Amino acid sequence: MKIALTFLPKMTRRTWLSQMQRLGVLTLGACLSPAIVFAKKEDAATAIQKITGGAKVENQRVTLVIPPLVENGNLVVLKVSVESPMTANDYVKAIHVIAEGNPLPNIFTAYLTPRSCTATITTRVRLADSQRVWAIAQMSNGSFYQGYAETLVTLSACTELV
Repeated sequence: MKIALTFLPKMTRRTWLSQMQRLGVLTLGACLSPAIVFAKKEDAATAIQKITGGAKVENQRVTLVIPPLVENGNLVVLKVSVESPMTANDYVKAIHVIAEGNPLPNIFTAYLTPRSCTATITTRVRLADSQRVWAIAQMSNGSFYQGYAETLVTLSACTELV
């Protein structure tokens, strides 16, 4: 049975899958793809450096809530909130979440606008191992703030096959 993807004209299945993987929709494929398994593992400091461009990151305004003990790393609830008035002149532009123990540490980026009203995001992520998870808030004025939480994962997800 063929399913017509009318909303994606001139896009092959392979292109569509690569786009979904890039967006993080296909997390299992992203965690076990050969490109990731055999790639050089990037550390959290390098990922944060790429996000901030070397700018100073302050340890305030960001609260990251994650369970301290997780039975299964395949589905971990994570909540990030940033203290911000969310006005047209002062708002959170993006929230980046970094997991230092994952094969690809930059888990996701959420983009916000002043119309978001609050800078709070709740989602589920995959964690490869017990680790520290970072949340980096990029403000509209170009400043960066961070917060972190540590978690102990008993059954890992996104394992490397090497």
